[in-house]
Amino acid sequence: MRAAVFTKYGGAVEVVDVPVPELLPDSVLIKVGAAAINPIDSIIRSGYMQSLLTLQLPVTLGFDVSGVVTECGSEVTQFQSGDEIFGRADTLQASTIADFVMVKASDLAMKPQSSTHAEAASIPLAALTAWEGLVSEGEIARGQRVLIQAGSGGVGTFAIQIAKHFGAFVATTTSAKNEALVTSLGADVVIDYQTQDFEAELSDYDLVLDMLGGETLVKSLGVLKRGGTLVSIKGSPPPGLAEQFGVTFKSFFMWPDSTILAELAGLVDAGVVKPVIDRVYPIAETADAYEYLAGGAATGKVVIEVNP
Repeated sequence: MRAAVFTKYGGAVEVVDVPVPELLPDSVLIKVGAAAINPIDSIIRSGYMQSLLTLQLPVTLGFDVSGVVTECGSEVTQFQSGDEIFGRADTLQASTIADFVMVKASDLAMKPQSSTHAEAASIPLAALTAWEGLVSEGEIARGQRVLIQAGSGGVGTFAIQIAKHFGAFVATTTSAKNEALVTSLGADVVIDYQTQDFEAELSDYDLVLDMLGGETLVKSLGVLKRGGTLVSIKGSPPPGLAEQFGVTFKSFFMWPDSTILAELAGLVDAGVVKPVIDRVYPIAETADAYEYLAGGAATGKVVIEVNP
């Protein structure tokens, strides 16, 4: 079968022939309709996480998947052959940019009925990150004032919609060219990061979801009211700084969760949440897709169509 792989850390992305994975009892074999790419893929390919992950080269890329179940492991009861599913594979099964992938059944849910495989594949990692950051970690509540950093990115586009679903007043940062997009997703206040200083424009916010880290993370502390919460997927402030502001800081890595995925699928089918896709590439052009994503210009998600 075809698969997008890297054969050495720091090396190029290639599409090559590899064996179909052998099915485990707790997993299903999926004929991949589409997969999405994420910055974490390139971080892994760079070798930055070698000390945390033991991977056998060559490594097939991709965490997000939408496709059709072709075979179920002996312990799987919630799915059957022919089911259209979507999900985020765990780290050791992350190999979704391929004709077939094996994923634990517990990491999957039935895909939104209204979505194509390309649309469904764009959802799992980014939407789970947004949900877990806002709901599981941030404990978002109706009426709160919430700042979403990088609102036009893969996580940000979902985060705006999820925050509005929970009844929050939402501010976000983006460039001027994406103002109409984030407004259409529900943003109440839009800060053009190229011409405005969000720290000077915003104050007394209850919750910030940060996807940028660095100086942006530190400055985000200043927009929170005392007792507020900053949740970040990228880095931490200097020790003791959050306490000086009288706020709570949380850092987390997203985790697969089929229950949240099923709820997200329902929201998509209800028209409450919609995926935002920037570009769709065929599997043969996976290397070009990663190059485009690395350029930082993507709005929403970049998707790989494998078996349209």
